[in-house]
Amino acid sequence: MSEHSGIEDRATRACTDAVAALQRAGVPPEALAEYVPEARRLLVFPKPATMRPIGEAWRLGSLLLDTEGGLWAAGRATRAAERGRAGYQSLSREERRDIAAAALRGGYAAGSPVNFDAHPLSLDEGWLRAQGPDSPIGLAGGEVRVRWRAGAALDGAPTLEQYLRDRVALLVDPTLGAG
Repeated sequence: MSEHSGIEDRATRACTDAVAALQRAGVPPEALAEYVPEARRLLVFPKPATMRPIGEAWRLGSLLLDTEGGLWAAGRATRAAERGRAGYQSLSREERRDIAAAALRGGYAAGSPVNFDAHPLSLDEGWLRAQGPDSPIGLAGGEVRVRWRAGAALDGAPTLEQYLRDRVALLVDPTLGAG
């Protein structure tokens, strides 16, 4: 077996094991969606922004792990909610209200967490080697490693297996992080 397949196999197995552990523990995944901005339709009536469902995933720090074992670079998140009347508190607050309403229009129940603006990650060795310091994962020392923050070095960073094991443990038992 080549080193290439060994790297990808170990990383894939770590993802699969993490999904199984989360499912066994009954930790519910959150929604994973694509934000679809407002668009003009016929005449002048705009079609409001919405969220298009992609799947479900668990948020594990800088990564999302979908229910099929795929990894995503975590983007932004919201909770589905009614837009309500404009309060004009700040532009950023109004944008957050618009995004929450888009999640509701996408079919998500009020209060449901929805992850969006996430980007799929590959476990292919060539892809991993090509990643710059902004990617949450990369290859170092023959292992897929996870950066704690954008720009951080991969040397000394936890392997994907270690990272997933630690993050899954925190989701299964949040009191582990209270020490």
